[in-house]
Amino acid sequence: MSKSEAYQLKYHITPPQGLLNDPNGLAYFQDQYHVFYQWNPYGTEHKNKSWGHVVSSDLVNWRRKKAALVPSEPYDKDGIYSGGSIVHDGKLYLFYTGNVIRDDGSRESYQCAAVSEDGEQFRKLGPLFEHPPGYTRHVRDPKVWQDSEGNWWLIVGAQREDLTGDALVYKSEDLINWSWEGSFLEQEHSFGYMWECPDVMRFPENDVFVFSPQGLPEEGDKYRNPNQSGYIVGRISETGQFLGELSGFNELDRGFDFYAPQSFKINNRIIMFGWMSAMTEESEQAVPTIREGWVHTLTLPREMVLKDGVLHQQPLRELQLLRQDGVHGEIHSRGQWTLPSLAAEVVMRFNNQSASFRIVIRNAVLVDFDHEQNSLTVWRTNWLTNQKEHRRVVLRHPLAELQMFMESSSIELFVNQGEEVFSLRYFLEDTTERSMRFESDSSEVVFSMYPLQRSID
Repeated sequence: MSKSEAYQLKYHITPPQGLLNDPNGLAYFQDQYHVFYQWNPYGTEHKNKSWGHVVSSDLVNWRRKKAALVPSEPYDKDGIYSGGSIVHDGKLYLFYTGNVIRDDGSRESYQCAAVSEDGEQFRKLGPLFEHPPGYTRHVRDPKVWQDSEGNWWLIVGAQREDLTGDALVYKSEDLINWSWEGSFLEQEHSFGYMWECPDVMRFPENDVFVFSPQGLPEEGDKYRNPNQSGYIVGRISETGQFLGELSGFNELDRGFDFYAPQSFKINNRIIMFGWMSAMTEESEQAVPTIREGWVHTLTLPREMVLKDGVLHQQPLRELQLLRQDGVHGEIHSRGQWTLPSLAAEVVMRFNNQSASFRIVIRNAVLVDFDHEQNSLTVWRTNWLTNQKEHRRVVLRHPLAELQMFMESSSIELFVNQGEEVFSLRYFLEDTTERSMRFESDSSEVVFSMYPLQRSID
């Protein structure tokens, strides 16, 4: 079944069919960027998980490869779950969680590795260590890095037997033999019931611990999605523990659809992808693309920059390769134009912003700026309930720039060069609806608009 123009995503990574979720194993190996992702090739349910695989020489145009890891062994027979990768001694190592369902319905998880010399054929190395005592079977998503002394470190998301979230850290000298070093972040109180997809970003001035806690209660504009993804800033000690405070947890993305991010470092740049979904099961099964036999997408790649203790997510400069001939102009108070394509980038720059405004995209998504509160609110219509819903954030600095990457069924909105980001899916059957309106009492905006085109095969 083909993908319709109404929902097809032409410059995001999507599955050829079936269900896509977490980005995995991000790496630069043998002159190519490798992106793996959890993938059910047989349907749009969360089962039969393998690792899908795409490669690129420029982070823009992608080629599909055969599945890199599929269930085949007693320790991963019921699913290849998320994890990371490292490149070492001319080989690409993948780390993943093997899911096992016993005959009585009980489950087990195993932290495993696989290795490749060509980036396509992977030899499984089996489980790396025993399941830690004091934790439920919810231990998963290994991520590995190397410190300046040459030691290897591995963190996994976990759930204690008292049903609180945690992350565990392991140490190795050879990538094969691992010793458990305890909790990655010492804490005395609960912060959700499970921490998924832990990640570490190491900057010259600080380290950043990224993870996806499940079960955080909603707090005003915070934690509005079913599950959250965010970070805390601190420093990794010589013993492998992270020195930081959970009270400093900050959401990575303010939109409706963002989860399970993963990063990798290349040429002193930290690049991150996320899974563009944070839906309930009921909402997921109501996504219109289910009828076409596929569901979900990854975000665009984002360069991570740490400024004054805040992670900024900036669209990669390589994404400018997508741009076709652009249109440039100014808007005084009000303006309307037709998007050149359902795949488009719009950049708006505000000088001495002194008024509130609204941007209406395809009569389906509303971006509302409140000058007095210096807040940005994004509205959409929920495709399951048909009700309006919103996400809001108060900006740290005056609004200077909005950069929007739009597709037929997705929008990624970068505020002030990635100081805040809103990611969302929306679904509109009318492909002829391409209007975009700007409404304000006194704002003046300089804008650029580009149709975007990319290849993936």
